[in-house]
Amino acid sequence: MGIDRELVSPDAGGDELQIEAALRPKRLSEFIGQGRVREQLSLVLESALRRQRPPDHVLMSGSPGLGKTTLAMIIAAELNAPLRITSGPALERAGDLAAILSTLTEGEVLFIDEIHRMARSAEEMLYLAMEDFRVDIVVGKGPGATAIPLDIAPFTLVGATTRAGLLPAPLRDRFGFTAHMDFYEVGELEQVLYRSATLLGVTLPEDGAHEIARRSRGTPRIANRLLRRVRDFADVRADGVINREIAAAALNLYEVDAEGLDRLDRAVLGVLLKKFGGGPVGLSTLAVAVGEEPETVEVVAEPFLVRQGLLARTPRGRVATAAAWSHLGMTPPPDAFGASLFD
Repeated sequence: MGIDRELVSPDAGGDELQIEAALRPKRLSEFIGQGRVREQLSLVLESALRRQRPPDHVLMSGSPGLGKTTLAMIIAAELNAPLRITSGPALERAGDLAAILSTLTEGEVLFIDEIHRMARSAEEMLYLAMEDFRVDIVVGKGPGATAIPLDIAPFTLVGATTRAGLLPAPLRDRFGFTAHMDFYEVGELEQVLYRSATLLGVTLPEDGAHEIARRSRGTPRIANRLLRRVRDFADVRADGVINREIAAAALNLYEVDAEGLDRLDRAVLGVLLKKFGGGPVGLSTLAVAVGEEPETVEVVAEPFLVRQGLLARTPRGRVATAAAWSHLGMTPPPDAFGASLFD
């Protein structure tokens, strides 16, 4: 995966996690976007503080990079409570979860990222812990095994998932507050960029912020990443001020076009249009044509292309829409998918 794909990937890894930590808002009042979620969460937290009891368990769903981890940290900060962070894949056995739950202090916030990837045995233990603040520790094996109930301190679980549909209903029903994180509008991303630019000491005029925001795929993490790359370009090849021309030149260099498409996105559309006449084409055939694994095309490129209305999944295969033809500067045929919308 090349640098161009890493630039627009909603996932974070390596050193970027440390950089993100410096840019994260620390309080709910500082958090930008997700207005309805912020208002609802504010009521939940304020009510809990007045009752002096831990709030209901919170489940947040949505694509990577929209602020689920940030909100978990904000919940702990607003409650003035400690925060324990783990992830679903790290909880491979019930004992892994029991070790965490048994050491929680009263009112502590436990954040489980990618909660849908927990082991089944840990998941079943979590049911009892969320409802009754108790876990059963199994001692011994076979017919002689006994379960010893262990009370745990009342806590608040914050779960985050990118695939809410994979959560079993019994687990989903135990969350008192569920929030879905939406993609950001360009104006909201501009506000995110202004805040980040201030923290980074970057001069970012309005036109430069707009140019970066509209290429950020509706995702704050991508917006902040593009801002850092454009900052490097502006420092080296200009006077450090990120206006529209500088932002456009930098992002064109990194192969992120005006709609946020990168090299792989354009390769998928280009092959689909130029070699297969717009489709339909099977996923495996399309992946071979662009020199990628089918999973890469399906998981990395397709979701954004479908969301932008440039690609459609049909029972017969992948089909380019009329908007895809127009995006690549080609005239859509009369029978192009969605052509009636452009009449």
